[in-house]
Amino acid sequence: MDLAEVAAVGGFFALRTGTPDAGAHVPLARIYAGETGPLTFRVDKVAARLGAPERRVAASIAHLGLAARLWSIALGPAALYGEFPDLPPDGLRWDAGLTSPHDLWLSAPPRPLPATAERVREVVQYGHLVPLADALRQAGRISRPLLWGNAGSALAGAAREVHAWARKNGRPEVGERALKLAAELFRHPDLRSTGTLSADRDGASFRRRSCCLYYRCPSGGLCGDCVFDHSPQRSSAQPVSE
Repeated sequence: MDLAEVAAVGGFFALRTGTPDAGAHVPLARIYAGETGPLTFRVDKVAARLGAPERRVAASIAHLGLAARLWSIALGPAALYGEFPDLPPDGLRWDAGLTSPHDLWLSAPPRPLPATAERVREVVQYGHLVPLADALRQAGRISRPLLWGNAGSALAGAAREVHAWARKNGRPEVGERALKLAAELFRHPDLRSTGTLSADRDGASFRRRSCCLYYRCPSGGLCGDCVFDHSPQRSSAQPVSE
């Protein structure tokens, strides 16, 4: 399992190991256990950058980015090598002030796990996304369906990125493994209800059933997988499953 090759798929797939060079990295387990200061800092940072009109908008965008990172560092190596690194919350360190590839560090040498949907779900969905959603909901008002919609969107996006990289680099089998694994992960009820993942000539398309709320930002618009066809009026419309 060559993490450097995985990182070549894209920045979201990069995972550093060892001791961080610098920064304020903390084990994600501490955030999940209630030390939500770094999470609050990240939401505030996103809110300032986007001019978010509501805190839950910034919380949603911050969550979407971290969910994409967590899926990617598992799905990338799983598709490339048929195994992925264990990502224990007490060993995976995050700096809320940084972005990929410097935000996540695995403190111990990666322990390879078999790339089955069950193991990826256990490590990423149950080990990280469930407690991350709980931590965000404790810190502010944001709906659980919206957060699961973000998780589904992030998973579909990671699969598409791997598929695009594989096609560009003459590795079609890698892209197919990524799409197959993502489809198996979407069979879980919490993800199955988030949207429709379907194959197309470009690899896969996804249409979510909730909105991440990005359109509410001053410079925001609709994401490629948005539930809406046209941006709602910010003053009156309520996104699906907010």
